[in-house]
Amino acid sequence: MQIRQLPETMINQIAAGEVIDRPASVVKELVENAIDAGATRIEIVTAAGGLSLIRVSDNGRGIVEAELALAVARHCTSKLSDDIHDIRSLGFRGEALPSIGSVSRLSIRSRAASSGAAAEIRVDGGEISGPKPAAGGIGTLVEVRDLFFATPARLKFMKGERAETSAIVDVVKRIAVAFPHIRFTLACGDRTALDLAADTSDGGLLRRVGQVMGEDFVTNSIALDAAREGVRLSGHISVPSHSRANAMQQYAYVNGRPVRDRLISGAIRGAYMDTLPGDRHAVAALFLHLDPALVDVNVHPAKADVRFRDGGLVRGLFVGAIREALAGAGVRPATSGAAAMINAFRVGAPAYGHSGPAGGHRSYGTAQRASTAAMAGFHAPLDRAPQPAPTGAPGFAETPQGRLDVALDSADARASVAAEEPLPSQPLGAARAQVHANYIIAQTEDSLVIVDQHAAHERLVYEALKQAARERPVAAQMLLLPEIVDLPQEEAERLAAHAETLRRFGLGIERFGPGAVAVRETPALLGEVDVGRLVRDLADEIAEADAGAAGTGDGLLRRLDQIASTMACHGSVRAGRKLKPDEMNALLRQMEATPGSGTCNHGRPTYIELKLADIERLFGRR
Repeated sequence: MQIRQLPETMINQIAAGEVIDRPASVVKELVENAIDAGATRIEIVTAAGGLSLIRVSDNGRGIVEAELALAVARHCTSKLSDDIHDIRSLGFRGEALPSIGSVSRLSIRSRAASSGAAAEIRVDGGEISGPKPAAGGIGTLVEVRDLFFATPARLKFMKGERAETSAIVDVVKRIAVAFPHIRFTLACGDRTALDLAADTSDGGLLRRVGQVMGEDFVTNSIALDAAREGVRLSGHISVPSHSRANAMQQYAYVNGRPVRDRLISGAIRGAYMDTLPGDRHAVAALFLHLDPALVDVNVHPAKADVRFRDGGLVRGLFVGAIREALAGAGVRPATSGAAAMINAFRVGAPAYGHSGPAGGHRSYGTAQRASTAAMAGFHAPLDRAPQPAPTGAPGFAETPQGRLDVALDSADARASVAAEEPLPSQPLGAARAQVHANYIIAQTEDSLVIVDQHAAHERLVYEALKQAARERPVAAQMLLLPEIVDLPQEEAERLAAHAETLRRFGLGIERFGPGAVAVRETPALLGEVDVGRLVRDLADEIAEADAGAAGTGDGLLRRLDQIASTMACHGSVRAGRKLKPDEMNALLRQMEATPGSGTCNHGRPTYIELKLADIERLFGRR
């Protein structure tokens, strides 16, 4: 077959396959056009998931009649100068309207401020008619009917009406977050899906974020604002204990353009690496501002992907700014678990943790704080009998342990109760009791705090190990007799290959035959540990870290963090150990001084907080 020029209609249909893959793509292109036209009010109406009708009207600058024909012609745009690298608008390719017109029945009615009347042009499956005079106010109304009627095969790839409507709502939400000064309304069928009022005040952006992403995110968010080499990152991120089962609640913007970029999502995941479980994702609304010449938004016709000239700079800015914000937030739990915690105490409610957020995880974090007023009558004299305690726990004084066994309804129900002292001004208050030999009960001026002692101490040891290993080798303690640990040959070889790295953590190992290693030193910070179990777990962690870091530039840091995490788990104060009052308070004070202490290094919460008002409501006092 000889080479021939394709018809204009077929060219547009090919372009439509890239630009317009579903109704949500049409909505995205039309809304972006309205924003570029300077609109302050945008109304969207859809029917049948956008397949039968999409109508977008705005009060922007409008289009003069003489330019309507150019608006539906390919590669015609008013938004691009002679420099393709200087893109300061959402649209610029000049492909959307002709692509939409080639696969649907498209009509555009517009009136510019300088025109005395409106005009209308129609495109029916690529056939253009008009423009002709029409009635209309200043602005533009675009109506798309019977989407993909000209390419019926495409209809077979559409999902159900509900799924297509959901995709449209998501597109409008993502765009609306970046433009709080614009009012957005979206009506899907017979209901209004969105009605976001314009807000031009200083706090308008955060209020729009709350409208779109939920007020619980605003309550559990941390603000960040950082800059590096002319690139600025601002926005809000969630505290680690406020997470989701997927990354759909991560909103990222580059110069106001919503994007789904692997570099950005990977940077967010890396920044939360040791504060979230592997199957949980942070919530974020982040805005990157940089010179348009430093980012290429012309990578794909849909303009959802971008490429940065200096990807390392951008990734480093994201990781550094997020970690700094998390560290600066101090000790802080999430409030999203309040409803689940309170419901757990109601008669007939399901057990707490069985009806948590998406993904089957229980609702972590602050179930908003409650008072320990109900415990006021349960204090009793302390039994001062000395109790031995393990050594090596950072900050835990080795003094005789105060202890009180209080018999409740059950013979084996026991609690260690701390002496009453004035309440400190610190966020976690004063320790009052230890229950089930694992949970510390603390009291603040208006709340009750429940701390998982093992999870909390695990985070403290982890941070101490990380800091020590990066600044200087961790102090080691020599074993009286080397401990020989039998391993598969490949695991022994792997540990021997990382012997120098392990020595930075105070763990001295060497090969001992083909299938064993000899451990001569252990980290002094950990005290007494099960050496065999620690070494075997480290072999597994190093193998996983090496595989995950293949081809990345942060392999060493990731490996160090994995080693520190495993060691911290083995060196933490165990569940089941009775703590003295001064030990409990020392743990609380260290948590307050340690970044990220709201979660352990596996991403589990270290404490929850209940407000006095919530407890009073449970008892009908409010």
